[in-house]
Amino acid sequence: MFDGSSSESTGADLAGVTEADLAEIENRCLAAMAGSWRSLVEGRDHTSGASFIMVGVGGTRGEDMYGTFRGAPASAADQDFIAGARQDIPRLIAEIKRLRALGTN
Repeated sequence: MFDGSSSESTGADLAGVTEADLAEIENRCLAAMAGSWRSLVEGRDHTSGASFIMVGVGGTRGEDMYGTFRGAPASAADQDFIAGARQDIPRLIAEIKRLRALGTN
């Protein structure tokens, strides 16, 4: 399990990802709110209101998500990263599994 004590520059454990690590990551993805997440930043994507992450679309739309850091809105880069992770991480998990099935660890 990643404990946050590794590489200062990336925050990642560079020793590799075990099957148990991958299962934990996948379980976190499955536990998170489903649907496509989209970062909407005030001044970049719309002109009034706060920046937020739109969770789902259409009939599957959930409540919007607002992020803060030290009492202020999260940066656009952090918000974009969080929203993107909802789509990116499942794709990365699938690719790791595909490569491992080919014997390319």
